[in-house]
Amino acid sequence: MCTDETRNIENTLRNAGFQQVDAYRYNSASIRVRVIDPGFEGLPLDERDAKVEQYLKQLPERTQADIINLLTFAPSEFEQPPFKFRGYLLNIEFEDPSPSLL
Repeated sequence: MCTDETRNIENTLRNAGFQQVDAYRYNSASIRVRVIDPGFEGLPLDERDAKVEQYLKQLPERTQADIINLLTFAPSEFEQPPFKFRGYLLNIEFEDPSPSLL
């Protein structure tokens, strides 16, 4: 679900220069965020997350606490096989979320 909170996340990260940002509230206790950017090419997951987290720290603490999924991809990871199975599953879940139990 798109909320003022998720729009704020998207705007903050887009203004930081990330190419594509999507965020949605999965349930009352969690927000999922996906960032796709060519700057992630060749970087390990921890470095990608660190690039994004510095901007997430600008958000209200409550919003930060609700972000439970941060997915970071380089555009090429969607183009070249084999798309890593874990990344594939995480992206599919982001695109078509399973029902929340909350």
